[in-house]
Amino acid sequence: MKFYKNLYVGDTISNPDKIKRKLKKHAKLVNVYVIVYAAQEKRLEIYHSLMLQQYYYRENPPYIVGIAGSQEEANELIRRIAEEAVQRTGKADLVGYLFSV
Repeated sequence: MKFYKNLYVGDTISNPDKIKRKLKKHAKLVNVYVIVYAAQEKRLEIYHSLMLQQYYYRENPPYIVGIAGSQEEANELIRRIAEEAVQRTGKADLVGYLFSV
């Protein structure tokens, strides 16, 4: 499992390093949502952390861009990323903004 270097963290997440460790160990986290870069579709997606328990994600670890404590907070992080992208680049290309050199 890989994490974005400037990981976006929701306000309700008090200890992101602990959450990252637990996600890497595939611990069951009930109140955690992750924002994942879906490389095949070239977009960001929101998953409940329990979805990462599936065997597929053990073989194909996701690239996590953000961690939130609820679905609404994850949506808010996506909105924040979009606002930053538009401010800095003038475009709403979130993936291009996050992974530009």
